[in-house]
Amino acid sequence: MVDARHYAEHETLRNGLQVLVRALRPDDGERVAEAFAKLDPESVYTRFFGPKPVLTATDYQNIREMDFDVRVALLVTIVEQGREIVIASGSYSRFAADAAEVAFLVEEDYHGLGIAGRILKHLGKIAVASGIVRFEAEILAYNKAMLRVFEGCGWPIKTSNEDGCLHVSLDLSGLGA
Repeated sequence: MVDARHYAEHETLRNGLQVLVRALRPDDGERVAEAFAKLDPESVYTRFFGPKPVLTATDYQNIREMDFDVRVALLVTIVEQGREIVIASGSYSRFAADAAEVAFLVEEDYHGLGIAGRILKHLGKIAVASGIVRFEAEILAYNKAMLRVFEGCGWPIKTSNEDGCLHVSLDLSGLGA
């Protein structure tokens, strides 16, 4: 069984940068808020389908109370001058016994390095170990970068277009636990 609450894996990105992919911790509120404040409004819009100027009280509560059963969140961090800096996040929320909605957000300076794909693989490993066999996602139809991440993961994929949004379904059943 994968211990999602204490999950941590070191990775080396395409450009040689060393990162840590780890579980969100209750004390990560300030780190996540700092990372969120650096995001371009367009990145926020493509993730949340609308403007979101700051993290809300509910966001901070979700960080403090992440259950790692219904909802799992991972951060990608680097260390700069002795400080841990969040550069990306990904999460899934279980909406059925065997299915979850997945989402990502990568700081713009780190786009194109394969971070979202790595987060997806880590979330897939955790999900399969907890009985999830399908990830689903809603993405804006023009978000070609995110669609490439899903198409490039190597898992069976189905997509449908509804009202300017793409519904993506990934089959995790072949991954094994």
